[in-house]
This record gives sequence, C-alpha cells and structure tokens, in this order.
Amino acid sequence: MSTHLTRKTMATAGLLLGMALSVLDQTVVAIALPAIAEDLGGMDAIGWIVTSYVLASTATGALYGRVSDRFGRRTVFLAALAVFAAGSALSGLAQTTPHLIAARTLQGIGAGALFVVPAVALSELYPLRLRGRVQGFTGGVFALAGVGGPLAGGLITDAAGWRWIFYVNLPLAAVGMALVGYALRLPKPATTGRLDLAGALLIAGTAVSLLLLAESLSGTAAVAFAVLLTLSVWWQRRAPDPMLPPRLFTVPALRVVLPATALLGGLLGGSLVYLPTFVQAAYGMGATQAGLALMPYVLTFTAVSFVAGAGIGTRFKPFLLAGALIVVLGFVLLSRLEPGTPYALLAVALGVLGAGFGLLMQNLVVVAQNAVAPADLAATTSATMTARGLGLSLGVAAFGNLLTRALDGSTRATAAAVPEVLAWGIPAAVALVALLVFLPR
Repeated sequence: MSTHLTRKTMATAGLLLGMALSVLDQTVVAIALPAIAEDLGGMDAIGWIVTSYVLASTATGALYGRVSDRFGRRTVFLAALAVFAAGSALSGLAQTTPHLIAARTLQGIGAGALFVVPAVALSELYPLRLRGRVQGFTGGVFALAGVGGPLAGGLITDAAGWRWIFYVNLPLAAVGMALVGYALRLPKPATTGRLDLAGALLIAGTAVSLLLLAESLSGTAAVAFAVLLTLSVWWQRRAPDPMLPPRLFTVPALRVVLPATALLGGLLGGSLVYLPTFVQAAYGMGATQAGLALMPYVLTFTAVSFVAGAGIGTRFKPFLLAGALIVVLGFVLLSRLEPGTPYALLAVALGVLGAGFGLLMQNLVVVAQNAVAPADLAATTSATMTARGLGLSLGVAAFGNLLTRALDGSTRATAAAVPEVLAWGIPAAVALVALLVFLPR
C-alpha cells in the first residue's frame, strides 16, 4: 500500500472518529441522567445537561465551515477536538449540575466542528466519483453512534459510573487528533475575505432562539427568533463575505436539499429518541437490552448507507425518492405498533425505517456539495449540517411535546402513546416525498 493511500486511510479514520464522538455525546448521556441526578442533585435542571450540548453544537456548526476556509481543515478540526476533550474532562469532574451544564456547553462548542469539518474534508480528500461512497461511511457512523449511544451509556454507567461516559472520550479524542494531525494533508483554501463574526453570532443566536422556542413555546422566544432571523437575513445580504452567501439560496438543488435535510433531521430525531422509550415500555427491557433490540434499525441504516453511497453514482433523485417513500412506510408500520406486538414485527418496522434513512441522509449532503462551486463547498456543507442539526433538535422537541400531551391526564401506558406520536411522522415523511419531487435531475 502506498504512503499516500495509507495517509488517506488514516486521515479518514481520524475524521470519522471525530464524527462518531460528536454524535455519541448527543445520545450517550440520556440513559445516565437518573444516575447523574442522584449524584449531583438539581433534578429540575437535569434536561439542560442534554440540551446545552445540542444548542452549543448546532449554533456553532455554521461557523466552523467558514473558519476552516480561513485556517485550514486540519487546524480547525484539531482545535475543536481539543475543546471537545477539555469539555469532556470537565464534565467528568463536575461536582454540581450547573458545573456539568457549563462543561457540556464547552463540549458542544467543540462538537459543532466534528461533523461539519470532516464532511468538508472528506469531500476534498476523495475525487467526485467517490464522494457518495465516502459520505455513505458518515451515514453509517451516524447510525451506529446515534442508536449505539444509549447502549454504550448504559453499559458504561452500570460498569464504571456515569463520569466514565465523559472520560472515555479522552483517549478516543487523542487517537483522532493523532491520526488527523499526522495524515490529513489538504491545501489551505484560498480565502481573502474577512471572517464574518457578526453573521456567525446572528446565525448562532437565531438557531438557539429557534430551539428554545421549540422547547418552551414561549412568546419571548418567538419574538427573539423573529428579530434575530430578520437581522440575520439583512446582514447576510450586506456583508462583504457572509457566513451563508445569499447566492447559495439561488441554486435550485439547495432550495430543495436544505428544507429536505431539516425535515429528515426532524424525523431522525423523533424516532431515535422515542423508539428506545417504546421498546423499554412495551417489552420491559432495560437500557442495554433496548439498545440491542434496535439493532435492525442500525444494521439496515449502516448497510444501505454503504451500498447506496457506492452504487448510486450521479443518479440521486430516484434513490432519494425511493428512500423517502420507504420512510413513509416505516412510520406507517411504527404507528400500528401496540404493547403486545411481537418483537419480530417491530424488527421489520425498524429495518424498513433504517433502510429509508440510509438512502437519504448522506446522499442529500452529496447532492448539495455537487451543486456548488469548490469555493462554496464549506459554506454549503455547513448550511446542510446546520439544517440537519436544527431539524433533529426540533424533531426531538416536537415529538416530546406530542408525547407529553398524549400522556397528560391519561391512564394509558407509554407503550400505547409512543406509536400514536410516531404516527405524526407519516405526514412529515409524505411532505419530504413531495419536496424531493422538485429536486433537479
């Protein structure tokens, strides 16, 4: 094997490891929240241990693509992974809930780069004809880390205590930094404009206010979102080198891909977070068993991501439409689940949903990347990842609100309410199909 190929393989492994850490820490903590609350107290603020990370990583995602244009992919990735590791160490050392929330926020600031920068770097590291195949690997990483997070969190918490959920990130981050630091060699993008810090702050503020609105449904958050969104649009139009260049939104493919990615993120978020709840409630499983029970979802998501990435070539639209239709079928099957449904039928529904997501997730990213010039690659990838992150967070909040309403004042079991909530994924998935019809060939 040539030295060049070996370096490329090592760089790819390091970038994918960073991606895995970013996704894992969205989900790995949820299973340990009862143990954390028992140890640190502050049960009224315990949800912010998860939310602070999601807010920070989503709000900073759009910034990192353009920062890496200025300082280089490797430098920004290494710096962000170091921040993530520092936040992980401080999270493990936290002695109060507010301290843990602050540490998780720092961790999330680093994590904002760990999906965006690798997505850009991998598209530059490999030729256009291999872009779909490589992005298929990132889809597999997302599936494994997203659903494997609760399983890993349960195993680590039971075996060593909740603090090791964070400490285990340190050696993994060190490996990722070593691989990327040694092996990633990309030319520094030619950027002469000034970094749009004002635009970055406005976009981050808009994202945070939108997520807070979804969490609280408060009038204050709604006003803040409207004001910040208006200011963001105004600033992006007048800034000499905007964070999200308005010309991106004149590209026909992006007009479809960005809202489709946000909608897909919402469907991913709602299913990833609440399917484990159904499995535990319907079958009396513990956290570890529930994680294993979701493996049909993980396996089909991962396998289809790899196969589709390798085989689609440049004919994306038929596969994307097929993926969206399969997702519709998946949510139809999930909506018909009952507490007494045999597990085999649940496994089929999970496999169908995983296959649909596997066809969609990373191929939408590739369509966006292929639609723009190299100079706009980082900004486009950042916008796509931010849309997915916002959609995922909004999906979790929306499905959570629906579940709360379904259970409020009701004597029904959670296992009966979750399928009713997941039924709302059907019209959302149909909307995704309708949107993708307008994707240019």
